[in-house]
Amino acid sequence: MKHKETSPLLRILVHLLGVTPLVIILATALSGGLSVNPIQDIEQRLGRSALYLLVATLAVTPLTTLFGWHSLALHRRKLGLYAFMYFSLHFITFAVVDYGLNLQEIFRLTLEKPFIILGSLAGFILLLLAITSFDFFMRKMGKRWKKLHRLVYIASLAVIFHYALSQKGDIFSLQGNILKPLLWGIVVGLLLVLRLPWVRRKISSLRQSFLVKRSALKDSRL
Repeated sequence: MKHKETSPLLRILVHLLGVTPLVIILATALSGGLSVNPIQDIEQRLGRSALYLLVATLAVTPLTTLFGWHSLALHRRKLGLYAFMYFSLHFITFAVVDYGLNLQEIFRLTLEKPFIILGSLAGFILLLLAITSFDFFMRKMGKRWKKLHRLVYIASLAVIFHYALSQKGDIFSLQGNILKPLLWGIVVGLLLVLRLPWVRRKISSLRQSFLVKRSALKDSRL
């Protein structure tokens, strides 16, 4: 599939969005701004960065529907791959750097903290989507490709619950340090609603009606 050219500025902005969290993490580490547990701090920062980029990926279709930014849709793959990159670094920091790839200890920890299972589920889905994100798989899989990539919705919900349950507090009684996960959950929920076919059709219809009226008003002033 041959993609249309997009603005060089837009490409730069997308890549800046992708690399900025890593630059901030590295700058913070080099300046001694990490917490007393630097490995855990980096791990959590990388995890949050994966969430941010995943939300940015989910936001592409709603933004295209709302504002007609069709060129933005051509960069959805890049944002998704950046999200997978941060998840990979998050996982490597946890499993390799923090626990030295001690599978027995990691398995024990997983049983004690089920939110790790949710994170692993999200990571597996992102891995699957990253591998199949290229044009070759789109052509080979046909309609199945779109069905497979709808798993990103499950991944996004798994990430939100992983984030919320990893915080000190109780997500179900809204106690403790869960405000940020809750807010991100609301954002993700809104983005998923905006992706529903009937919602997209309604928004597109309203947008088209607005553009027609604006054009007629502009013509009447000439």
